[in-house]
Amino acid sequence: MKKKSVVIAGRHSTSISLEDEFLTELENIAKQKRVSINQLVTEIDSKREHKNLSSAIRIYILRYLKNQNPEA
Repeated sequence: MKKKSVVIAGRHSTSISLEDEFLTELENIAKQKRVSINQLVTEIDSKREHKNLSSAIRIYILRYLKNQNPEA
């Protein structure tokens, strides 16, 4: 589990706790979308349905990966 500091919407600093595998996937998705991790987390935060940001990020990653491989 790693903690990572992020800035949401360019003004709100917070930290997220994610397993190494999820953090790696978050970085990969940001690269694929050609955005920074802060921008991606801001997007996830603005649309989240969960109170916990780290949980919302995990769900986002899971859905993203499932959409990449719909047969999985």
